[in-house]
Amino acid sequence: MGLIGGMARTAVVAGTATAVSNRVSRRQAGRWAAQEQQQYAQEPQYAPPPQYAAPAAAPPQDDADDMIAQLEKLGQLRDKGILTDAEFAEQKARLLSG
Repeated sequence: MGLIGGMARTAVVAGTATAVSNRVSRRQAGRWAAQEQQQYAQEPQYAPPPQYAAPAAAPPQDDADDMIAQLEKLGQLRDKGILTDAEFAEQKARLLSG
C-alpha cells in the first residue's frame, strides 16, 4: 500500500471515530436531559409564597385636614361653654381613635 492509500485509510478511520464520538455524545446528552426531566417531575411542587397585604397607608391628607377642622370646632364649642372639658375630651378621643 502506498502513501496515498495509508492517508486514505487514516482519513476513513479518523472520520469514523469522529462520527462515533459525536453520536455517543448526542445519545448521552439525550439521556441526561431525560433524567433531568424525570427528576423534576418527581420533585414535590411547592406552593408559591403567601402574598401579604400591604401595611395600612397613612390617612390621606384630606382626612387629616378634616380631623383638624373637627377638633377646632370642638375647641370652639368648649370655649363657648357649650361642651364641658369632659365632653370635649370624650369627643376628641373618639375623633383620634376612629
